[in-house]
Amino acid sequence: MEKVKHLLDRFYKGYNFKERMLHDPIEFPHRYKRPEDIEISGFLASCFAYGKVGLFKPVIGKILSIMGKNPYDFLLEFKVDERQKLFSGIKYRFNENRDIICLLYISGEMLRKYKSIENAFKDFYKKNDNDIGHGLMGFIDYMLGIDTSKVYGRNIMPDGFIQFFPSPVKGSACKRMNLFLRWMIRDRDIDFGIWKGIPKNKLIIPLDTHIARISRCLGFTNRKSQDWKTAVEITSALKKFDPEDPLKYDFAMCHHGISGLCEPDKADKCKTCVLKNVF
Repeated sequence: MEKVKHLLDRFYKGYNFKERMLHDPIEFPHRYKRPEDIEISGFLASCFAYGKVGLFKPVIGKILSIMGKNPYDFLLEFKVDERQKLFSGIKYRFNENRDIICLLYISGEMLRKYKSIENAFKDFYKKNDNDIGHGLMGFIDYMLGIDTSKVYGRNIMPDGFIQFFPSPVKGSACKRMNLFLRWMIRDRDIDFGIWKGIPKNKLIIPLDTHIARISRCLGFTNRKSQDWKTAVEITSALKKFDPEDPLKYDFAMCHHGISGLCEPDKADKCKTCVLKNVF
């Protein structure tokens, strides 16, 4: 295990966070100064952070550019009848145009009630919880409980809208929501740490194919499914190396895969991989 810790620490210490930030959705909230704008732009960016980076980043960029310099203020004043035309034609993979407009609408409804996403999340998170799982479940249930009639004509939740809100209840790894929570709660490197009162070790790793593959190589999990239980298991393994801040390794591990250094279908790269002889 000492070899693994040494390797992960080397990944972390030698990682060029600022350079790789340009290839990550966290680039978008870094464009803002006000905490409320950082929070809501980060939330929206994370909602679309699936698929190829080169495909979802233009969509996020277009939506945020329409919202102007202060996306928080834009959503506080969001009225479907007046502003939906601004987003006409915008869609992304599973998310149809009205699904995106509904995401903006219910985000505005949530902000009008709670003033911030932090307040909304903390209404469901409890300090004695083992992790952020229960808080996330409650937050997702609340968001999906908002009446969508003003967008769809009746209170329905199409698949393209529900896709924005995965939940641990259904076993989802909730990669995008965990990514957003990491940005808001962790206060190191390029994460913002603007949410207070939730320890970094309550976070769960944003699990994707890269993290899952590398975690199996390192012996953090034997599970083949990329679900909530696997994410918790990997996070628990990382806590052995840093009990207070286990997600410090997330960014470097993920981009070890994204950058092309880890490609399972190319045997020559496996032979030269730094993970090969770690045990």
